Amino acid sequence: MAQAVSKPSLASSTAAAVLASSTDDAAFATTLAKGLVVLEAFKAGTTLLGNMELSTLTGIPRPTVARLTHTLAELGYLRYDAERAKYRVGARALRMAHPLLADMQFRQVARPMMQELAQSVRGTVSIGLLDATSMIYVETARSGDVGPHVPDIGMPIPVAMTAMGRAAAATLPPADADRLERQIAAEDAALWPAFRDKYRAGIAQCASRGFCTCWGEYIASIHAVAAPLFHAREAKQSFSINCGIPAFRLQPGQLEGEIGPRIAALADSIRAIVKAAEPPAATRKQNKKGART
Repeated sequence: MAQAVSKPSLASSTAAAVLASSTDDAAFATTLAKGLVVLEAFKAGTTLLGNMELSTLTGIPRPTVARLTHTLAELGYLRYDAERAKYRVGARALRMAHPLLADMQFRQVARPMMQELAQSVRGTVSIGLLDATSMIYVETARSGDVGPHVPDIGMPIPVAMTAMGRAAAATLPPADADRLERQIAAEDAALWPAFRDKYRAGIAQCASRGFCTCWGEYIASIHAVAAPLFHAREAKQSFSINCGIPAFRLQPGQLEGEIGPRIAALADSIRAIVKAAEPPAATRKQNKKGART
C-alpha cells in the first residue's frame, strides 16, 4: 500500500500550492485537488469566470478545466450562466462552511459585545481564524460607514501585514509559531523582509500589552488593533479579534490609549465566557492592583 507523504502541521495557503508540492505523493488525489484549485479561483472581484479565464488563473489546461467546471456545476458547487458562457460559485458551496462555523459557538456569544464596541468607535470588530499564512474572518460586526475595507465572513487577509494576523500568531505554541514564520518567508520572499520586524514587534506587543497595532500597513486608510483570543489545541485552530477604524476618525493617541485596551478587554471577556486558556504570548504580568503592565 502506498504511504502518504508527511505534511507539515500548518497547511499551505492555497490548493494550488498543495497540488504543486504533491507530485510525489502516491496517495494524493490530483483530480480532486484540481477541482478545488478551480473553486479557489473564484474571489471577490472575479465572481464570474469562463473556462479560458480559469485555465489562465490556475495553469490547468482548458480541456481539463472544462471537465472540472462541468462536474462542479452538475454537483451544484458552480452555476453556469448560459448567456455569458461563464460560471459562478453555486449555493451548495456555502454548505461547506456551515459545519465549521457551527463548531464556533463562541461567535454568537461574542457578537453582541463586538457590535457594541464597533458602534462605540464607529468601526469594525471581527474575529479571525488562522489558515496557513492568511486570516479568515469568521465573525464581524460594524457600524455604518467603515471606509474601503468591509470585512465579511469568509474573507481572507494576510497574516504578516495585519494586526489580526500577528495577534493570531501570538496564540501559537512556539514550534508552530516558528513554522509559520518560515512558511510566510517561503511563500512571499518580497513581503517577509518588508514586514518581518513589524510582524515580530506585533507579537511582542501582544505579550507586553495584550494587543498589537497596525498603522495602515494593509490598507493605508484603515488603522487597526488586535488581541489574541485562544488556540484550540485539539482542533488546531488559532483565533484573534481586531478592531479597524478609518484613520480620519482617530484622535491622536486614541488607537493605543483607548481602543487597544478595549479590544484586549473584550478578548479577556470572551475567553472567560468560553473558559479558554489565555494564549502563551498574551500572558501578561500584573501589578498588585491587577492592572496590565
